Amino acid sequence: MKRNIALVLFLLCSLVWSQNSQPVTESSALTSVNNTSPSLNHIPVEIPTAIVAAPEVKNPLNSGDIAWMLVSVALVFLMTFPGLALFYGGLVRKKNVLSVFMQCIALMFVLSLLWVLFGYSLAFGPDVHGVIGDTSWFGLSHVSSFLPHQDAATGISYASTIPHSLFMMFQMMFAVITPALIIGAFAERMRFIPFLVFSILWSFVIYYPVAHWMWGIGGFLGSANPGGKGAVDFAGGIVVHVTAGFSALATALFLGKRKGYPAKMSPPHSLPLAAIGAGLLWFGWFGFNAGSALSAGPLAVSAIIATHVAGATAGLTWAALDWIFNRKPTLLGAITGAIGGLATVTPASGFVDLWGALAIGFFAGFIPFLVVMVIKPRIHVDDSLDAFGVHGVGGFIGSLAVGIFANPAINGRIGLLYGESALFVSQIKAVMLVAVYSLVVTFILLKLVNKVMPLRASEHEESVGLDLTQHKESAYTIID
Repeated sequence: MKRNIALVLFLLCSLVWSQNSQPVTESSALTSVNNTSPSLNHIPVEIPTAIVAAPEVKNPLNSGDIAWMLVSVALVFLMTFPGLALFYGGLVRKKNVLSVFMQCIALMFVLSLLWVLFGYSLAFGPDVHGVIGDTSWFGLSHVSSFLPHQDAATGISYASTIPHSLFMMFQMMFAVITPALIIGAFAERMRFIPFLVFSILWSFVIYYPVAHWMWGIGGFLGSANPGGKGAVDFAGGIVVHVTAGFSALATALFLGKRKGYPAKMSPPHSLPLAAIGAGLLWFGWFGFNAGSALSAGPLAVSAIIATHVAGATAGLTWAALDWIFNRKPTLLGAITGAIGGLATVTPASGFVDLWGALAIGFFAGFIPFLVVMVIKPRIHVDDSLDAFGVHGVGGFIGSLAVGIFANPAINGRIGLLYGESALFVSQIKAVMLVAVYSLVVTFILLKLVNKVMPLRASEHEESVGLDLTQHKESAYTIID
């Protein structure tokens, strides 16, 4: 009996083993997955060859590039608030420090929303006669978070390995910080609400069009079009620093001098705050310039080297000139020189090698020093925190320097030192046009806004300080 039972168990095990050990074909696997009825499992299913042999679809997005650009967005955000807020806030008198902070953070709020609703489409949208983008991307319509951008007409992409929406976010940070730079020209004497109105209008009539001219596909000044032989601006020397700097000059001229300038002007209320702000700006500038490579590759590495070297060279040059002319190197001079070097190398950072960066850094320390320390006191223009002297002059000479020092081994464009003059000529035309346009249009804007609401703080408001008169707050509480 036991032998019979063992024999039956042996036969059953053998049967089960034979069923389980049969090779699984594509047909049987597909039917066993797709069919839940046992009666259908034995019907042979033929898989079409086209489905079986379909090639794997390659995702154009690169996770390394995406990670680097996410970091770059955060770095450039840091430049406006708290970087620029601390830098400018430390340089004004203590009764105005909160007004500077409020101006910076208000621009972060308002201009970020304007960018996603209207600005990005106008600056980078499908081209209209080389002058402006159209309205098809308003409210980020057709701006994907899953696919890179590609222009339907030309096939050119702004950034082929990152999502279109990430490129949009990176450019948003530039649109925010650019008008914030102008604050340095009118610090301590512009009322808050008119300031916001002016900044919004300035973005629409100056920043968005100029960004399209230089960076937009089809823009009439730049190289982002088939053939691409126009002017270049790697990270914003023309689009950011020339527009802001020459607009700052127009604002300083329009508003006039602060009460008591220059005889009764007090020194910066907190150089430590200004130094911390300068350090944060320098830190963020790595994303500003190296992030403009739009990928985590060799071009970003070259740009970050050029950025740091130029900033260090300009800071050292300014400190040395301070030592020579004023007998002591000053912290204020050192940080001003460093910021000037970073601004000046911005348009060239993706086109020059180490020696080009060193040369640009030296000129960035030397020429703005002369403008700020020698020329400005003689012409009596109250550019409060030297927005024009540092950013306008720096962006101007840096944009011209691209046409001189551009090394074709870095990014393909050829400067004067490497045997071609075409790029230098293109740079002269672009920087002159944008400088004049920014100066004139800003002056017209200021007159228009001032007719509706007074831009200049009253004598009483300026005496008390903008912190209390514009915001009912004080940065420092003094207890008797």
